[in-house]
Amino acid sequence: MISSLVRGRVLLGMALGVLCAGQGMAASEQAERHVVAEDRLSNLFKGARAIAFAELDGWAEDDHVAALRVLQDHCKHRFEGVAASAAEKVCPFLAASQQDSSARQFFEDHFIAIEISSEGFLTGYFEPELPASRQPTKEFAVPLLGPPEGLVSIQDGNRPVDWPDRQTHGRATPAGIIELPDRGAIMDGALSGQGLELVWLKNPIDAFFVHVQGSARLRLTNGSVMRVGYAGKTGHPYTSIARVLVKSGAGTPEQFTMSGLRDWLEANPDESDALMRENRSYIFFREIEIESEANGPVGSAGVSLTAMRSLAVDPDHIPLGLPVFVQSDAPVLRREGKPFQRLMIAEDTGSAIKGPARGDVFVGSGEEAGETAGEIRHSGQFVVLVPKDALATGDEPGALR
Repeated sequence: MISSLVRGRVLLGMALGVLCAGQGMAASEQAERHVVAEDRLSNLFKGARAIAFAELDGWAEDDHVAALRVLQDHCKHRFEGVAASAAEKVCPFLAASQQDSSARQFFEDHFIAIEISSEGFLTGYFEPELPASRQPTKEFAVPLLGPPEGLVSIQDGNRPVDWPDRQTHGRATPAGIIELPDRGAIMDGALSGQGLELVWLKNPIDAFFVHVQGSARLRLTNGSVMRVGYAGKTGHPYTSIARVLVKSGAGTPEQFTMSGLRDWLEANPDESDALMRENRSYIFFREIEIESEANGPVGSAGVSLTAMRSLAVDPDHIPLGLPVFVQSDAPVLRREGKPFQRLMIAEDTGSAIKGPARGDVFVGSGEEAGETAGEIRHSGQFVVLVPKDALATGDEPGALR
């Protein structure tokens, strides 16, 4: 989403900017200002508390260099205003950090660990790899659409009277902003004939899961690779069709993981169309230039995602660009018998990712990553790392976000 991309870069710049601002400050002044930090935690994160890094299980054993390198990816982009000055000061350090001890010390010296007390929930997502065609054929007949003309994000300043609060996008016309057709209407051809078709897939189930993931790597009929990413949406609320099935008594949440849901859709072709229409939210895509096939898809922060280090969050609660230490007992994420304990970077968003303790782990690209992502539906704990001066200078949630 274009607005999220710009917003993500600004948020990162603000986070890095307040971090850099404190580096030249006298120790006594820093100590005096940080006394105020604890009192401001409740304003930044409701129900949160500061926690010592030594209290974080698995913190010392993590690969902090890997997390710093993910932050470093942000430095490859052009920044403006405070973000530019922040990048000038922070990026050289990130480039020079090679040892785990210095990387870990960087986080501990300049950030406060804030434990989110809300009960957390962790899921996973991935970038599908699918066959596709730039031209419609008998085999490839299901299109992914680009954004229609006039697509706008709805904010307080342009929200029409009586516009539903949960309606996030609309279409600007000479007569004003109007509601876009929802998934069902688009499946019935409501946007046909407008030249929006970007690429064609083999079947509607593949297309539906590309919508859920928000991006895809496509192997075209001529052997080349095309990558598509999020470019907007109709703005209708997201509905989990897996939850619809559970409520109907068709199965349990454990049965309707991503792979379980796909199995059901494929096994019930007469019912799959109606079920997919239950999710009125419809996603639009754009073609993304591929610098390297090894790079991950581009997230809402405007940088390529890194498998198992990039986290999708709710930006209304966790600003993009902040480090988040995630802990979970999800069996598929355990390594050598140990729970998942990893420092990640908030780099993406998602329609279903809502709340202060809600995270979506980017697992990677391809079928194997999809199988892993589909099995992640477990509780989790989230510890957000906030630059110390963001708390000491009186910034309120709106200032960070």
